Amino acid sequence: MKRKRKWGDRKDGRRLRTLSPISMVSPYIMKTRAGAQNKIHYTLDIEKVEEYIRKKRAEGLKNFGVLHVLVAAYVRTVSRRPAINRFISGQKIYARDDVEAVMCIKLSMTLDAPDTMIKLNFPPDATADDVYHAFVKEIEANRSEAEEESAFDKTARILRYIPGLLLKFIVGLLSFLDYFGLLPRFLLKVSPFHGSMVITSMGSLGIPPIYHHLYDFGNIPLFIAYGAKKKMIVPQRGTCEPEYKKFLDFTVTTDERICDGYYFASALKVLCSILETPDVLDEPPAEITYDID
Repeated sequence: MKRKRKWGDRKDGRRLRTLSPISMVSPYIMKTRAGAQNKIHYTLDIEKVEEYIRKKRAEGLKNFGVLHVLVAAYVRTVSRRPAINRFISGQKIYARDDVEAVMCIKLSMTLDAPDTMIKLNFPPDATADDVYHAFVKEIEANRSEAEEESAFDKTARILRYIPGLLLKFIVGLLSFLDYFGLLPRFLLKVSPFHGSMVITSMGSLGIPPIYHHLYDFGNIPLFIAYGAKKKMIVPQRGTCEPEYKKFLDFTVTTDERICDGYYFASALKVLCSILETPDVLDEPPAEITYDID
């Protein structure tokens, strides 16, 4: 069950007080996310994912795709391995209340089209349908109201008109307030630098996934990038005949301070097992695991 909030908790998370000594000390030794990031590359057989995508599109989920499956699988992984949804602020480790996925989208598919950042909030029991409908609603709202600008764009526009030296001071002030958990809730809501993870698709650009860095401003501890689908020849079991199968490369950049390597490895295995049997995303999880105190 969810824990009650205590003194020292933040608006976006609950401070963890029963961590091991090395976990509590590590943010003081590795002071920045950029200095504490680990990167991994994984190649996934997406035969089952493609079957699942075809099934969901047949059910009426237009343009349902890899993005929705990956985000839904990540949310489901958090429901079983909640430590990957931790974050570090003020050199303290917190458990995030919900799963917040951040993504950059173009308002239209042209070279000179503007882009914007969207952030979606999911409970840990969200299904693939929940993820799909949340994305569709948010993307359509941003594209249909492009002339009015999103809350993020309005905030960025205001900052753009501030002189450089003053802007440097303001960003420093925001970082100071964030360190002590004093940022206003409305800024946390629109900030693309505060959330559970950022996901980016290189597949739509037709290129392999990059290893994206983590931002030192804000508190996002994880970045996922995935590339274009590719065909590879694999040997068939019990025969010499070659077989073409589709694979998807994705990379993950993590803040190693939020949990240990064994836990990260376990979470990656859970994520991959879900992607190998994506039908489990049709229903909420039977049980949700919450983070420690």
